[in-house]
Amino acid sequence: MTLEDKIEVIRKASMEEARKDGNKIIQEHKQGIDQIYEDHKEVALRQSNLSIKTKENDARQQLNQAIAIIQTKLKREEGKCQTKLKQQLFRQIKDQLDDFMKTSSYDELLIAYIEKVKNFAGKESFQILISPKDKDKVKLLEAKTNTIIQISEEDFIGGIRAVLKDRQILIDNSFSSALTKEYESFQFTGGDFHE
Repeated sequence: MTLEDKIEVIRKASMEEARKDGNKIIQEHKQGIDQIYEDHKEVALRQSNLSIKTKENDARQQLNQAIAIIQTKLKREEGKCQTKLKQQLFRQIKDQLDDFMKTSSYDELLIAYIEKVKNFAGKESFQILISPKDKDKVKLLEAKTNTIIQISEEDFIGGIRAVLKDRQILIDNSFSSALTKEYESFQFTGGDFHE
């Protein structure tokens, strides 16, 4: 073997060793890059999922706020509508009461109220008051009940008020008190919002 053959063998061995080392370095570098890529991909996926969840939560929160605003507006509108209907209803009731007060049934009701007061009072003194609207009924009521009737300074639409002085009791059978009490306690029930 000549020197050139020996050099050629050493060169081939060196080249093979260098190729092996180079391939090993390239393989290690490739594995490192692959690992960095996988790590980066995992971090990016986590950040993306977190961003999606954050945006979903924000969207859900905005939707809930919008729903709450709409519900508040609907309740406000419903309240306004109910108030308007309630006022119309009680105006109609007041008109019907005015019509009723022109009938003999109203006279009978006043007489019944007065008789109840007389029975409740027994021998105690009492005062019967009627609304100024009913001043034309004084003689009829006094004749039918054998009771002194006074006209109140306050208009209480109709009905009577009675005062038992000894026990300091006010008996209020006035239409204004009954209407006020009913108006304050009246509520619409039923429908989608109340079922």
